[in-house]
Amino acid sequence: MKIGILGAGVSGLSIGKLLKEEHQIEILERKSFYGGIARTKTVNNISYHMIGGHCFNSKHKDVMDFVFNQILPENQWHKVTRDAVIRFKGHEVSYPIEFAIQEIFSFDSALALNITKDFLNAKDDNNYKNLEDWFRKKFGDTLSDEYFIPYNTKIWNKNPSEMNPSWVEGKLPIPDKMSFFEGLLETSKDKMPHSEFYYPNSNNQNTFIDNLASDLDITVNCEIEDVFYNKKTKQWIINNELSYDLIISTLPLNLLPKLIKDCPSEVLEAALKLKYNKVSNMLWETLPTTKTWTYIPESDNFFHRYIHIGNFFEPKQNYTITEVIGERSFEEMLQNGSKDPFLIKPVDYNISDHAYVVFDENYYKSMIILKRYLKEIGIYSLGRFGEWEYYNMDVCIKKSIELAKALTNNCTDSSVL
Repeated sequence: MKIGILGAGVSGLSIGKLLKEEHQIEILERKSFYGGIARTKTVNNISYHMIGGHCFNSKHKDVMDFVFNQILPENQWHKVTRDAVIRFKGHEVSYPIEFAIQEIFSFDSALALNITKDFLNAKDDNNYKNLEDWFRKKFGDTLSDEYFIPYNTKIWNKNPSEMNPSWVEGKLPIPDKMSFFEGLLETSKDKMPHSEFYYPNSNNQNTFIDNLASDLDITVNCEIEDVFYNKKTKQWIINNELSYDLIISTLPLNLLPKLIKDCPSEVLEAALKLKYNKVSNMLWETLPTTKTWTYIPESDNFFHRYIHIGNFFEPKQNYTITEVIGERSFEEMLQNGSKDPFLIKPVDYNISDHAYVVFDENYYKSMIILKRYLKEIGIYSLGRFGEWEYYNMDVCIKKSIELAKALTNNCTDSSVL
């Protein structure tokens, strides 16, 4: 079978790699490079991420096996321990914040007591009106008002009261009352899924990306202008010239429908309601730090986090990425960063388009319409923006493995579409 894959990010490359032995695979990429948002940019011999800080680990054994056995052997990676902190009330406290009560008590005992009281009295009925309601029922009012709501307003560029809480599953460590008490008595460890992660020995994520792309037929600078299904030949036609038996799209769901010939207006309208955020970041030379991430809820600093990319490297180097949601000019980034003496000198600057999906009030209704339509016409959609989900790199690979198995088994279960 001849399969056309639209988009050469991690999802497109992974599904291509998984299917290439049994099928003829062609990958079409509109940009001049493959790798999508996981690809790094190299400036002054420093490779940094233009969106986020992509690292690799997974709770899924099949993902680990695929990467280490088929893409980049484990001995070509080194392991990094996540060491994250939060700038809170002028102090650095441990991440996640609900386990930093001892530290907060040392500089604001009244606040620490209120956080503890509210957390222990929080009533979680598993029924949430929105993301703000989710935070309040999980963590109580004080921690929500002082940290979760202002920080999440920054990172989503939208008030949590206008957002759906579906994205948080597996993204935040949720303490129960016993683990909260343990945090009061002793320093607790970061329980995020990637509390330890792998990074290539080359200190460049593109080593992994390039290996993933090897032996694949990838056409770059290929703008998809139209997608049409020819019922007579039973083939998909791309740009009026390329033909395929099957299409797998990793293109953003807000863009794909308008490329499909005779797409219904209801579907086009649903696609237009999907929201996402751009991101601006700047790479800096910095003072030394042992941290890997610093989260910044402070309202007087529009950066929402520092990604200390130099501490992903071996040996470690003094470089940090500052990130802000939306478009900010070089001058704005420089002026904001100049307030922090930790940031010494800017090295590079970047604005990326599709960076993070937004789970607003229209999310579920739009997704139901879009998924139903794509299933009806037989297009498989895959990846962070192809499925409009907040997927990490390992989940993108996991979803690719699942889709490859489904296609191999001739499965049409909508859960893999």
